[in-house]
Amino acid sequence: MIADELRCNPQMDYFYRMSKVKTSFFCQHCGHESVKWVGQCPSCGQWNTFVEELIQKDTDKKNPGWKEYNNDKVSGKVVALSEIKSNEERRLPTADTELNRVLGGGVVPGSLVLVAGEPGIGKSTLFLQNGLWLKDVRVLYISGEESEQQLKMRADRLGLKNEHFYLLTETSTQTIFQEIKKLKPQLVIVDSIQTLQTAHIESSPGSVSQIRECTAEFQRFAKETNTPVFLIGHITKDGSIAGPKILEHMVDTVLQFEGDRHYAYRILRTLKNRFGSTAELGIYEMTDTGMRGVLNPSEILITQKEDQLSGIAIAATIEGMRPLLIEVQALVTQSVYGTPQRTVSGFDLRRLQLLLAVLEKRGGFHFGMKDVFLNIAGGIKVEDPSIDLAVLCALLSSYEDVTLPQHICFAGEVGLSGEIRAVNRIEQRIAEAEKLGFEKIIVSKYNLGNRQAGQKGTAGQKFNIEVVTMGRVEEVYRYLF
Repeated sequence: MIADELRCNPQMDYFYRMSKVKTSFFCQHCGHESVKWVGQCPSCGQWNTFVEELIQKDTDKKNPGWKEYNNDKVSGKVVALSEIKSNEERRLPTADTELNRVLGGGVVPGSLVLVAGEPGIGKSTLFLQNGLWLKDVRVLYISGEESEQQLKMRADRLGLKNEHFYLLTETSTQTIFQEIKKLKPQLVIVDSIQTLQTAHIESSPGSVSQIRECTAEFQRFAKETNTPVFLIGHITKDGSIAGPKILEHMVDTVLQFEGDRHYAYRILRTLKNRFGSTAELGIYEMTDTGMRGVLNPSEILITQKEDQLSGIAIAATIEGMRPLLIEVQALVTQSVYGTPQRTVSGFDLRRLQLLLAVLEKRGGFHFGMKDVFLNIAGGIKVEDPSIDLAVLCALLSSYEDVTLPQHICFAGEVGLSGEIRAVNRIEQRIAEAEKLGFEKIIVSKYNLGNRQAGQKGTAGQKFNIEVVTMGRVEEVYRYLF
């Protein structure tokens, strides 16, 4: 009866099909769904973030995603945990040692990895060259932002060739999964997830619902075919990953590509990893032939200079699981304006103000009418509190205009009462300083014999470097100046 009416009246056919389309409102900040427009999101509290989007619930649609293509999969059933056999974890090692480190030893089959970073930071270059390095693996690189000619030019600039590397410039997931089913790749790289669109959702690419649905389709594809997938994503102007927060929950690993475009060095951090540690990071150097992994970053983060200058101190810090020696540069000058300036690069401004207050109160140094400038060499950002002692010594060196000894470094956290607090993994810091030829390292006296309290001691350790222990800021000042 209904079918006869639809054949006779095309308008009824239109309204019948439109009845299967549902209109919803989504928060562009957190992805919260509402049946009507509201001014303030009840989930994240942001104002004017709801956008109307059309979601088609028609399951008989002619444009299926991966779930409809994979008809051979057996429906799921309940399985007892004791019946599941434990298989040894197999990983696909890449030719990039830094990428292997942040992933926990290599690419896990069936994993979904999200990589985010600022535009122009080098995300596409990094994964294009990693795909070209895998000679015995069939790699599919899906680009929604660049043409095939652009990618070919970049590959030529990198000087890499691979017969098993395939390109697909497409944004529709329907076409993408059709090509994937033909090619059967062993690794898929998507650049970027914000440019894709699925036919299930009728909103524009980059919207909350599109990103969520496209990621869900690739998640099903990765888990059902045991194929690892890398999703390259964008970030917002405040530095967070663009799209709904659920995007980070859906994937197995989240990597953040950081760095200043005006510097040559980049840092790849692990924000989430279901298959390894989240305390790892990789360091790269941008060159004319692509991204080069830096195996010994301490040497490049310490400026090689002939003349000794005041206001420079070397800090032994830990980034992730890797010990680094970095150069802290401070400049203290007489203020010519009414309000003294406090300018930092790579360090927390509030932490600098705290250390200045400690020097003012505990040491009697008057920074109230001084301009203070602080810089971490190399363009990296440091959050490790063990850099406090080096920052404090660099400030005193510039204040007194006295050069610090060239072969001495520091590792210690400074408390509000002026005490030098113990820091963790002190043995690795001392070993790194010894490897780079430093003769002395100043640490907290509480690091000695403290093996039971947080593994912060150095008891029983033999080092060829002289370990100087201090307990107060005043002791460090008398020792150095």
